[in-house]
Amino acid sequence: MKGSSFLQAVGAMLLSTMSFAVMNIIVKYLHDFGGHQLVFFRSLGSLMISMPLLRIQSIPMWGNNIRLLVLRGLAGVTSMFLFFSSIKYIPVGTATTLRYVAPIFAAILAVLVWKEKIRPLQWLFFLMSFVGIFIIKGFDAELQLLGVFMAIVSAFFTAMVFLIIQKIGSTEHSLVIVNYFMLIATAVGGIVCLFDWKQPTAMEWVWLLVLGVFGFFGQLFMTKAFQLANASSIAPFKYIEVVFVIGIGGWLLEESYPWFTILGILFVILGLLLNIWYKTRYLS
Repeated sequence: MKGSSFLQAVGAMLLSTMSFAVMNIIVKYLHDFGGHQLVFFRSLGSLMISMPLLRIQSIPMWGNNIRLLVLRGLAGVTSMFLFFSSIKYIPVGTATTLRYVAPIFAAILAVLVWKEKIRPLQWLFFLMSFVGIFIIKGFDAELQLLGVFMAIVSAFFTAMVFLIIQKIGSTEHSLVIVNYFMLIATAVGGIVCLFDWKQPTAMEWVWLLVLGVFGFFGQLFMTKAFQLANASSIAPFKYIEVVFVIGIGGWLLEESYPWFTILGILFVILGLLLNIWYKTRYLS
């Protein structure tokens, strides 16, 4: 991997991280809306950007790997719906952390699908992350189990997204991958909205549309980062989002995090970072 490509991937991932952090805070602010309605507006706003960009750059809209692109879209919309729904029940920083166990699920899926091997020490690091999840939930009686469950299942589908994007590789333009995701998410969210709609106020309309803008750039830069560098080398930079979310959530939303929740978050992230370090140092 060339140094210039890696630096570009780091820059793309940091931009993605900041965009997603702001998006998650907006979702928390709009917690009165159903997850399907948030999915619809987040996707519609992004679609209004991605479609014109495809036309301006004369990029074929449908791509080459239609089956994989559709699978990526379906996995992505499922993950997004579950994550947005989880934020209704638990603090946004906690939900973001729980969703970041996705690399563990990705590793397990890689073993099952691609027959990759996981070393014993890696299982120890995975266990450390799961201990962090237990600390987060086990010591906080006020943390609703439904929200925790939704965030973890969201992580599983995010892991599927990672594997599919890696499988697609550089055969598709990042805009095509994002556009497929937005098309499918807009269609699914829009259909459900027909049966359960909450009328936004004037200010809520603004935030719902802004949600899509930040979501688009977060998704675009993340996709670009994974195309430019190996997931194991670029993924650690994504965990900075937790810091952004907790900081902004505490400042704007007045969310508070007990010491054991912070400890659990550190366990989760440390286990994931140690696994990435081990893979990069000894298995690459």
